[in-house]
Amino acid sequence: MADAKLNPTSVDGTDEPHGAEKTRQEKASTVEVVLPPDAIPPDPELTPEEAEQARKRYLLKRFWISARRYWGRGGDKLAWPCTIGLLTLICMNVGFQYGINLWNRAIFDALEQHNARTVYVLSVVFLPLALGTAALVTTQVALRMMIQRRWRSWLTTAVIARWLASGRYYQLNLIGGDHKNPEARIAEDLRIATEAPVDFISGVIAAFLSASTFILVLWTIGGALTLTIAGSTVTVPGFLVITAVLYAAITSSSMTVIGRHFVRVSEAKNQAEAEFRYTLTHVRENGESIALLGGEEEERNDLGKTFANVLRQWALLARQHMRTALVSQGSSLFAPVVPVLLCAPKYLEGSMTLGQVMQAASAFAIVQSAFGWLVDNYPRLADWNACARRIASLMMSLDGLERAEQSDSLGRIKHGETEGDAMLSLNDLSVSLDDGTAVVKETQVVIEAGERVLVAGESGSGKSTLVRAIAGLWPWGEGSVNFHADRRLFMLPQRPYIPSGTLRRAVAYPGAADSWTLDKIKAALDKVGLDYLNDKIEEDAPWDQTLSGGEKQRLAFARLLLHHPDIIVLDEATSALDEKSQDKMMQMVIDELPDVTIISVAHRAELEAFHSRKITLERREGGAKLVSDIDLVPRKRKRNLLSRVLKNPSLPKGSTSSNEGGTVPE
Repeated sequence: MADAKLNPTSVDGTDEPHGAEKTRQEKASTVEVVLPPDAIPPDPELTPEEAEQARKRYLLKRFWISARRYWGRGGDKLAWPCTIGLLTLICMNVGFQYGINLWNRAIFDALEQHNARTVYVLSVVFLPLALGTAALVTTQVALRMMIQRRWRSWLTTAVIARWLASGRYYQLNLIGGDHKNPEARIAEDLRIATEAPVDFISGVIAAFLSASTFILVLWTIGGALTLTIAGSTVTVPGFLVITAVLYAAITSSSMTVIGRHFVRVSEAKNQAEAEFRYTLTHVRENGESIALLGGEEEERNDLGKTFANVLRQWALLARQHMRTALVSQGSSLFAPVVPVLLCAPKYLEGSMTLGQVMQAASAFAIVQSAFGWLVDNYPRLADWNACARRIASLMMSLDGLERAEQSDSLGRIKHGETEGDAMLSLNDLSVSLDDGTAVVKETQVVIEAGERVLVAGESGSGKSTLVRAIAGLWPWGEGSVNFHADRRLFMLPQRPYIPSGTLRRAVAYPGAADSWTLDKIKAALDKVGLDYLNDKIEEDAPWDQTLSGGEKQRLAFARLLLHHPDIIVLDEATSALDEKSQDKMMQMVIDELPDVTIISVAHRAELEAFHSRKITLERREGGAKLVSDIDLVPRKRKRNLLSRVLKNPSLPKGSTSSNEGGTVPE
């Protein structure tokens, strides 16, 4: 959990009020304006295989719903100019191919006729043809990769915006669905999903134009072939065209049959690779705990199993590549020979010149290459299918979270503003899982400015879940969480987040590193007992791995001093500190931020000394309930608890707070 979630100091270092933060998050969450249609539930009459095929078809549809918007009203302004430019270059390149094909005919006819002058002239003509073709191909590659780069950038930005908005990156961990390893899907799968279609579409267009152009060439120069079979004369019109089409049909059909499992195998390979990367990352992030426990052997075994699955999937994919390579290599070997053999009878009888034979051979090879486009690109097409489905699965999970935010079918916790001077109020707040199972039931609490409230209860009673609901990370439930207008909240989780970069950036997070002077940052480190790190404040190091758990928690307290929030939520924020250090941190917060409102979740009884009020949750069947709310120090003004008592009739008689303010035993 990030240290600041709701109403934090903004990342540019300026103070951003609650309303502005909400507006910013709403804007981020609406990057995709039009939500896709609901996924159609599988037809119960379908077999498992048919249902799986229907799911995969919908995943591809879901990917294109978002991806095609790159060319829409809210897409990239250069999308259409670049696309039209690429199509123009493809057409021009086919024209130059035709020019070289005519040159082949002319040069071989000149050689056959021993016409030296024509050979010399054609040699000079070839240079601009070659240079023009090279320039067109180079420009075409540059423009094609530009479209790929900009499309990937646009779609990645949109997906990341949705992923980060409203805490969805965290909420994905709480719901079911096919969205494991979202970082791999966004980084790798989305790259392939946007690169491959541009290659495919440009390749198909080029192949179609080439095939159309050079089929006409074959029909024109090949003419009809007359054969004498058993005394009968048979004339085959356009024999070169018929042969080229039949040849391509055989190779393409062979590829389709041989590579029919390519998509499934490629998808399994990509999933295995993602799981292996995740396991390696998990080991790196938890290196200290593994080293202290001596768990290297167990981790090695786990990594070995995961990597063995990668190798197993690679072996299956290698078999598919071997089969397709056999077809592709065999096709490329026979393609140049077949037209020469077919034209040989007409050349030997004198009805075709050598130039026409070579022109036909060149045209046949181009037509065969165009028709064989599937043969050469089927593996990439399968890989694209797998990657597009993986990123679409993540999109569908985000769709579900967005719909849940807008739907009333599953209760959503509302967020608003308090009335009067109250800093925070929980009104009939119930927290549930995404399937409706209650975790915390009907909590009614009002917290005034400057109060320091300790939330207690046994493990599993829903304390941390309640804190996440207050911070806006947990959306499911009923009731409302209300904050005082224009107040900022700062979260200190049990495991503080340490970003990459310098120590200065880590202390300033989520603000920018240069939002505070070096002296202010050093002063904050001094007050939390990290003054020995002042000499390393500009050092770029893996601080997340370098700092101990206690040092990370001290650093999180230093952030409080810089950001100076109005409300602090501490979720076991001192668990890694010894009792003496814990007392120093809590007293430092009270001294430096005397007016701040504190909400703490903790198990240590010693923390009661630093709080003015204690509420206790008790785990019960049907959801935890607030069973006591007591004052730990005398209060100067009364607090109306009538509504809370009415909402929680189960409160023990000896546990209710006195309106006069004394300490009441639990």
